[in-house]
Amino acid sequence: MALKHPTRGEHYVVELSGCDPEVIGNVARVQDIMTEAAEQANTQVWAVSFHRFPPNGVSGVVVISESHLSVHTWPEVGYAALDIYTCGEHSLPEKAVEYASQAFRAKSMHITEITRGLDDGDRIFYHSIITWEEDVKPEESRPFVENKSRASAPVRENHREP
Repeated sequence: MALKHPTRGEHYVVELSGCDPEVIGNVARVQDIMTEAAEQANTQVWAVSFHRFPPNGVSGVVVISESHLSVHTWPEVGYAALDIYTCGEHSLPEKAVEYASQAFRAKSMHITEITRGLDDGDRIFYHSIITWEEDVKPEESRPFVENKSRASAPVRENHREP
């Protein structure tokens, strides 16, 4: 088995449509889903920061030793934007995409996969891009269940007075 080049990373930019507003509008639940997505991707979580933005959107990041996972949600239209970037030969970013899309109960997704840090041995780096769309297939055998035993970082509400 050939080892990945040490600078190579997989970056998924994902648009999730038709998400459950009750799920993507709940800051604690979104935080738990994204933290679990990082674990599904076989990565090591270092820091977690999530916030609610009025009236009901959620934004957050999970910093991993292999890079990051971030999300921004618009529950009023059932939309979530994911950014999942990992490097390392053992990380599985596609597992994070699969888990999060199912947990958010998305109906469809548009994915752009960017392979980053490529070079031809000359230390001039470039990336390649592939884009596709697909319907999210619900997995009856693996429904999302909140993991109440996982310790998580405190959730901060970002309230701005008019």
